[in-house]
Amino acid sequence: MRTTFQAKPETVEHEWWHFDADGVVLGRLAVRVATLLMGKHKPIYTRHVDTGDFVVITNAEKVKVTGRKAEQKSYFRHSGYPGGDRVIPISRMKPEEVVRLAIRGMLPKNRLGRKMFKKLKVYAGGEHPHVAQSPKPATL
Repeated sequence: MRTTFQAKPETVEHEWWHFDADGVVLGRLAVRVATLLMGKHKPIYTRHVDTGDFVVITNAEKVKVTGRKAEQKSYFRHSGYPGGDRVIPISRMKPEEVVRLAIRGMLPKNRLGRKMFKKLKVYAGGEHPHVAQSPKPATL
């Protein structure tokens, strides 16, 4: 009898990847990074186990948005109180937060998705403090 392979959390090895977002389209970057964070690129992918890798993104300030998103796109939040809505245009947001929100929307909306999201490190400039982990350069 054949059984389906189920990855165990203690046996999964997490790698480190580095993306340079200079001139890369935001959506294409977000799809690739979300796939790495979930672990869907690995043959041992199991949907209820965190099989994903760590991802470091630098030069988030140089990421591109296509069309007229730079003027028109905005993010909505609500505090829960009457009149507590906040609409923030993408042009007023920090570049790291824009990249984080794009990737977060592509991850699962549960405890496992929040755990995966913590493995994402985004920096506006070209330097990052994760050199000791020796992240592999990744391309789109």
